[in-house]
Amino acid sequence: MERYAEPPSQGTRTAVAVKGHPLHPMLVTFPIAFLISVPGSDLAFLLTGDPFWARTSFWLLGVGTAMGFVAGLSGTVELLAVRGIRRRAAAWSHFVAAVMLLAVAFANWFLRLGDPVGAIWFWGLYMSGLGALLVAGAGWIGGHLVFEHQVGVVDEEGD
Repeated sequence: MERYAEPPSQGTRTAVAVKGHPLHPMLVTFPIAFLISVPGSDLAFLLTGDPFWARTSFWLLGVGTAMGFVAGLSGTVELLAVRGIRRRAAAWSHFVAAVMLLAVAFANWFLRLGDPVGAIWFWGLYMSGLGALLVAGAGWIGGHLVFEHQVGVVDEEGD
């Protein structure tokens, strides 16, 4: 019987890659950049009153959520396909934080669907800040998986 309390001490190979380069770390850069920018564009709207910034937040949320879904699919396949990743508690924490982030980002985008300007104060701004915190948390845990656990950086066939 496998022991799940202790994750493997060596690194873990990737299952979703192009020529050995893991897709998930490449794809997450887009939703991170887009979703972390939303509070800034929300604040720019509140400071200037220019609806350009409200529309910018709306598009950042929409494209960030869509790209996050694509990145999430590749990460979910990694999580489920590679036993060495599945056995790490940090991988499950990263998964939960990322799912929460996508739910908040989608809800924030949906909230603004009818009126991107009117939806910013109060709930839009609150959800943007919450999304930024979730981006930071999921990113921190993801970095921990790569740099501390060596997930997705080992080319060997063993997991």
